[in-house]
Amino acid sequence: MTTSPSPRLPFAMLMLLLALGALDQTILATAAPVMARELAGSWPIAWVFSAYLLAATVVITLYGRLADVRGCKPILLLALGLFLLGSLACALAADLRQVVLARALQGAGGGGLMTLCMLAVTELFPVEEQGVRKSLLGAAYGVATVFGPLAGSWLVQALSWHWAFLVNVPLGALAWAVLARTLPAAPPARATDGPASIDYAGALLLALALAALLLATQHARLGLPAWVTAGLLAVLGATCTLGFLWRQHRARQPLLPLSLFAHKAYAAASLLAVASGVALYAAVAFVPQYLQTGLQLAPTRAAWHLAPLMAGLTVAAIASGRLLRARWPAARLARLASAAMLLAFGLLAAAVRWWPQQPLALSAALAPLGAGLGAMFPVVTMVAQRTAPARHTGVATAVPVMLRSLGGAFGVALLALLLSHDVTAQMRALHGAAEAFAHGLQQVFGGGMAAALLALGASGWLPGRPQAAAAPADA
Repeated sequence: MTTSPSPRLPFAMLMLLLALGALDQTILATAAPVMARELAGSWPIAWVFSAYLLAATVVITLYGRLADVRGCKPILLLALGLFLLGSLACALAADLRQVVLARALQGAGGGGLMTLCMLAVTELFPVEEQGVRKSLLGAAYGVATVFGPLAGSWLVQALSWHWAFLVNVPLGALAWAVLARTLPAAPPARATDGPASIDYAGALLLALALAALLLATQHARLGLPAWVTAGLLAVLGATCTLGFLWRQHRARQPLLPLSLFAHKAYAAASLLAVASGVALYAAVAFVPQYLQTGLQLAPTRAAWHLAPLMAGLTVAAIASGRLLRARWPAARLARLASAAMLLAFGLLAAAVRWWPQQPLALSAALAPLGAGLGAMFPVVTMVAQRTAPARHTGVATAVPVMLRSLGGAFGVALLALLLSHDVTAQMRALHGAAEAFAHGLQQVFGGGMAAALLALGASGWLPGRPQAAAAPADA
């Protein structure tokens, strides 16, 4: 491992990058309605969100593998460059079609930022400091995710929707310049089975599988042609997934070595990533929706009610990193995080049942959820990296990031169906709209409790004793 003489400046740029990437995924929540009114074109506004999600998700694993083969620094600069070009193209777009295409370009870069920033930490700091540093990156990402709708509301009201994208350009360009000069260019890990290569066939199959499955989860709001049914997309996604698994089993140097999942701790980290994705987006997607639609709060005021989630996530992420550095067992920390998430969703369900008109009750219940998520993020990253061979560190780091995104996408889609069904039934039972929405949210928070229980069970597969400081040399 190489060490930068002064790692604080490049680390600050990594935090900035993750904040920009997270903001970009949520800042449009309040900017999109204005864009739909001002931009010409018949494409559904939902594609502005979906194009980024699709592009960002399908490239995550590829970026991890590229970092293993080419080294982290050049791939990080490439991803950031694509993100900046996409941001500028979005700001200059003249119609919805151009925005959607630019968002795909932006997502193709943004999809690598989380993985590559986490990998860059391993080049900047000694092993004993990496847990705390990665927890700070996770806190920056989580806080920016929650803060996005508030920032979007302010930018739209004070300036214009263009600034939801333009804000990335000067800050991202600064980060690119600083990292190009200060981030160490460590050599990639050596493969034991010949010169390292990229499994492009596997990457294509994975991209097709993820794209089809993600489109299926958002089928109802994307305005796709009539023959492109959700069932057809699901079948295509399942077929490509089987083809991808077959390819990974046979490839000499697979894109995603399936042997990683033979390690119980790595499989557990993957399940924890899925569960934390469901939990995070169940709160970020549905609580503001209820506050604005059910309780008629202004978007800015609704966003402020997520402050306890931000605070809990930030404090717990930093504390989790310090506990890992003090060699707390990963299993104990993950159980505490899962229990906090379970408690939070129970309190959220109780709040909408007994105090549906009191947004402060919802806000208070979000604090333990933030604490659980903040404590979980560093655990997942640390376990994933330390249970993988050194030559697979990049892809091993990328997979939980991808699974967290997929967990959020599939979880929100399923929970939205439950919410819609329950709200419709309650409206037929002559309940008011707000009461029906509050009742439906109990189903949503029940789903969050199920995710927390999954995390609690998976925590038992994590190491019960402090892990060794370095990853094994081979699988």
